[in-house]
Amino acid sequence: MSEREKMQAGLPYHAGDPELVAQQHATSAWLARYNAALGQPAAVWRLLLGERLAGVGEGSIVRPPFHCDYGWNIRLGRGVFVNFNCVILDVAPVSIGDDTRIGPAVQIYTAEHPLDPAVRRSGLESGRPVTIGNNVWIGGGAIILPGVTIGDDAVIGAGSVVTHDVAAGSRVAGNPARSHAD
Repeated sequence: MSEREKMQAGLPYHAGDPELVAQQHATSAWLARYNAALGQPAAVWRLLLGERLAGVGEGSIVRPPFHCDYGWNIRLGRGVFVNFNCVILDVAPVSIGDDTRIGPAVQIYTAEHPLDPAVRRSGLESGRPVTIGNNVWIGGGAIILPGVTIGDDAVIGAGSVVTHDVAAGSRVAGNPARSHAD
C-alpha cells in the first residue's frame, strides 16, 4: 500500500513520502496561481478551484488567499462562501455542505500527529475527516479539529475551537466550543 493510499484510508503514513511531497509541491504551485487571482472576478476563482478541489458546487466562492495541503480532499457544496485566509489541512476528506458560510481566518484541520513521542519522532502521522453540514455559519478565526462533524444549520462562534461533533441546529462558542443558549 502506498503512503498516499494509507493516508486516504486514515492509516498512519509518512508525509515525507516522495509522491506526497510532489503532490504538495503541485498544490503549492496551484495555490500561487489561485492566490494571485485575488483581483479577478469570482468566476475565475471557481474555474481555478475546479482544477484542484474534489468538487465545487455551483456558486461557491473561496476568497484568496487560501491555503491547503492537497486540495483534492476538499469538496464544497452549492453556494458555499469561504472568506479570506482560510486554511484547510486536508490529509483526509473535508466536506462542506450547501449554503455554508465560513468567516475569515478559519482553520480546518484533518491532520493528526501521534501523542507517543517515539512514534511522532518516526515521522508517522494520520488524519480524520471533517464534515460540515448545510447552512452552517462558522465565525472568523474558528478552528475545527480532526474528526469533527458539524450538523446542518449549526453556528460556530468566532474564535471557537471545535474539539467535538456539533449537533444540527446547535450554537457553540468558546475554547473548547460548548453549547450556548440565546
